[in-house]
Amino acid sequence: MARDSIKIVTIVGARPQFIKAAMVSRAIVRHNEKQRTPKLVEEIIHTGQHYDQAMSDIFFKEMGIPEPAVNLNINSAGHGEMTGRMLIELEKQVIDKHPDWVLVYGDTNSTLAGALAAAKIHIPVAHVEAGLRSFNKAMPEEINRILTDHVSTLLICPTQAAVENLKHEGISNDHRSKRANQDQIVARVGDVMYDAAVVFGDIAEDKSKIIQDLGLVPRKFLLATVHRAENVDRSSRLLSILRAFEEAKYPVVFPVHPRTKAKIAEIETTNSHMTTTNINIIEPVSFLDMVMLERNAKAILTDSGGVQKEAYFHGVPCVTLRDETEWVETVEAGWNTVVGADTEKIVKAIFSAKPGGNIDQYGDGHASERVVELLVSHVKP
Repeated sequence: MARDSIKIVTIVGARPQFIKAAMVSRAIVRHNEKQRTPKLVEEIIHTGQHYDQAMSDIFFKEMGIPEPAVNLNINSAGHGEMTGRMLIELEKQVIDKHPDWVLVYGDTNSTLAGALAAAKIHIPVAHVEAGLRSFNKAMPEEINRILTDHVSTLLICPTQAAVENLKHEGISNDHRSKRANQDQIVARVGDVMYDAAVVFGDIAEDKSKIIQDLGLVPRKFLLATVHRAENVDRSSRLLSILRAFEEAKYPVVFPVHPRTKAKIAEIETTNSHMTTTNINIIEPVSFLDMVMLERNAKAILTDSGGVQKEAYFHGVPCVTLRDETEWVETVEAGWNTVVGADTEKIVKAIFSAKPGGNIDQYGDGHASERVVELLVSHVKP
């Protein structure tokens, strides 16, 4: 007998997840508006990992994401404590709600905790952005994404490279008969963040006034974001990055993550000779304001995986402040230069930044609809 409804619990906790979840939630609404059977019932749980109002609440409002059913308010802790507390609370929520799917995104502590909570009580997990690998296990995000993939039922990949990464780990549709867990399904749908770039790009042009408010001239400034532990928690790397920003010939607009802001203050205290006159440090910005800053920058300097892609989506060269990237397509196409935290390499990459070629792997703007189709077609009877 056909099912009347499918219940989905979506777990989010950080900016990139809000963006991805917004697109899939919109696709769920469209599915239901067409009166298709089964109806999809979504509840969102916010772990609270990004607790700053400008990094959380305003994203929900601007992107039209349904209000979370629960906000766990778990933040400001080390990786082990944060993940453990999330796991405890998410298990309670998943047991109580008993959904058909737990839907997780990306590679944060929220992602891993949600996947583990569901898998341990035999609730199927769908992982959007499965298969990404930096091949650097010193990164917490790499551990999170590997473990999440290996407990997920539905592995939803943005690119063919992601599909191949899973295949190398023994996870593929071809290998299903050879594995103990034969329920895992791999599907490539395109990138839901490209969907967001298509939908919200023009909206940002109409609604955001940040370029005028900051007195910026399009293509005459650089946009920077720094938040990963490898850069923020190692003072030598962060200092090297800040020196590169200071040496850039263009002013640097730097929306600062709360953790990064605290570390910069420490560096300024212990390095009295350091100057930041070329760096415009501002509070975290809303999603639409970030889109406008990205669209108008001469180049983007970042250690964020999502922002690397957004740079390409908006036609802006990117300089990645890491030693590797999961988004190898952006490098191969010439849009992205990976330089680490070396001052000289960063400055050189800024001066030589230029547009690259086309990338055909991120989809056609309808990845979110394919995610919904997969959730419907692979739900357990």
